[in-house]
Amino acid sequence: MAECAIALHLFQRRRKAGTIGENQRDIGAIRRITQDKLFHMTQLPQFSRELLHPRYWLTWLGIAFLYLLVLLPYPLLYMLGCGLGRIAIRFLKRRVAIARRNLELCFPEMPTSEREAMVKHNFESVGMGLIETGMAWFWPDWRIKKWFDVSGLEHIQKAKDEQRGVLLIGMHFLTLELGARIFGIYNPGIGVYRPNDNKLIDWLQTWGRMRSNKGMLDRKDLKGMIRALKNGDIIWYAPDHDYGPRSSVFVPFFAVEKAATTVGTYLLIRSGKPHVIPFVPRRLPHGRGYQMLILPDVSDQIPLDSDVATAAQMNKVVEEGVLLAPEQYMWLHRRFKTRPEGEPSRY
Repeated sequence: MAECAIALHLFQRRRKAGTIGENQRDIGAIRRITQDKLFHMTQLPQFSRELLHPRYWLTWLGIAFLYLLVLLPYPLLYMLGCGLGRIAIRFLKRRVAIARRNLELCFPEMPTSEREAMVKHNFESVGMGLIETGMAWFWPDWRIKKWFDVSGLEHIQKAKDEQRGVLLIGMHFLTLELGARIFGIYNPGIGVYRPNDNKLIDWLQTWGRMRSNKGMLDRKDLKGMIRALKNGDIIWYAPDHDYGPRSSVFVPFFAVEKAATTVGTYLLIRSGKPHVIPFVPRRLPHGRGYQMLILPDVSDQIPLDSDVATAAQMNKVVEEGVLLAPEQYMWLHRRFKTRPEGEPSRY
């Protein structure tokens, strides 16, 4: 708020002096300061004594265990995570069925043996995803960097040189938390998220994500996202989940002809005019670490004739990203739960 007051004081002083129209650079600076501060006024969860209440003690115990666990050497964490995922297959029967069904829908020509192997590897990735969340929240920067090979940073630099915002197209990989952390180390941005119902987890995930990023926005705050893009910020945005019928259109996704896909991408690109840059955080096999692949700008490939055309092309972009590490994608989510009126459930 102090910067807002400074900007207002600058504006008033120049108006009194009669020079308010003479220096457009000052006016632009005032606008940037006030817009930036208005964005940062977004209410994020704060630590409070309420989080020490006994009802959160079990959650605190789990957090402490995760913190201590990720102090172990990474090769050992890799073995533990994959093993945890294989054990989870025995207990998460419904999620296994959903993952298998999604793979059937998206890749109907995939042999059954290959599909079952994919399900197994996918749940190994689920186990790793839990451990990687702890790594993302608790590891220092140097340790994150040690295990990552990063490529494509020049695409972000080009956007910065042109002073344009970046719509960073993330996908719901199980490496999501770790990918956001490593990206933010090199290029701090603004995450888009859904607040957690558990106040302690909500605070912790915000704290963890803010370790290397500038801020967070509720996924419903479309105006905040557009404002940030116009201000030249990087917005991490994942358009690949089913967000329900009210804000979606039905377009193809892999072999599924009518997949509910958000229209938010259309609104953000049309209004914010950003670079549109996909990125994929990919885990390497055998505990060898990770790659962060920042792909070239695809904004010139995105049609803006209609929200349907934009969503259809964006799904093609997501498909290309998913195929770079299909076993690490979040197949256990009911991606196709929303159906056109009158059509039966996919599940």
